[in-house]
Amino acid sequence: MSTPKTWFVTGASQGLGLTLVKRLLREGHRVAATSRSQETLAQAVGTTSAAFLPLQVDLGDDGSVQAAIAQTISTFGRLDVVVNNAGYGIGGSIEELSEAETRQVFDVNVFGTLNVCRQALPHLRQQGAGHIINISSIAALAGATGWAVYSATKAAVSAFTEGLAQDVASFGIKATVVEPGGFRTNFLTAESLTLPQQPIAAYADVRASHARYLALNGAQGGDPEKAAAAIIQLAAEANPPLHLLLGPDAYQRATQKLDVLRQNFEAWQPLTLSTSFEA
Repeated sequence: MSTPKTWFVTGASQGLGLTLVKRLLREGHRVAATSRSQETLAQAVGTTSAAFLPLQVDLGDDGSVQAAIAQTISTFGRLDVVVNNAGYGIGGSIEELSEAETRQVFDVNVFGTLNVCRQALPHLRQQGAGHIINISSIAALAGATGWAVYSATKAAVSAFTEGLAQDVASFGIKATVVEPGGFRTNFLTAESLTLPQQPIAAYADVRASHARYLALNGAQGGDPEKAAAAIIQLAAEANPPLHLLLGPDAYQRATQKLDVLRQNFEAWQPLTLSTSFEA
């Protein structure tokens, strides 16, 4: 078993977040977990103990996040690992999704994650240690038809985690972005996904892509228990990676993207280099 730590996990009432919280508690860690409903979270975890702090938090409200972090510190005395897991999927072409829908998914997936990082960092800096783990997606590195806005939110998380890791390294704080593929959670259910309310018939390829993904529900190749174990192992590493792919499909999509990028860069190298000032 890894050394017991104090964890702060967002989006913990279902999916990977719930699996992670349950495993952490079984392994003897202290866990502050957030959800939009404290009651739903407590029922889902099914464990009441001095090591478990369920919190009702609006991640889009910086004050709500600040209060949750403060309560975690007050209850457990410190904070070791922050896991920004909360988020949801949205599908559709850019043209089909309203401004309100687009802003909402950025508010949750990106700004909610930023709010947690902003409020946790003063505590981590003061103690000179800590690990921020942001859950992104393989879609951040290798997008797919019909998921442009979702991919954009996850690409933002991956990109700002890279900058964050450099900003906080001198304080003894580590940052990792986890980019999973498909895991057998409720992510691909119609209840969990936001899809266009008024789909445009011309986007046949987008509809076909959504149908393929929805058909995978319950048959995804990733095991959430193994993903949770991997995240716990990650937090125990002295030198964790900046990027961690989870799942064979994530590895395949990422390496294929690397090949495509390399070919693209090399093919257009003459035009790229032609833009420099002449000596």
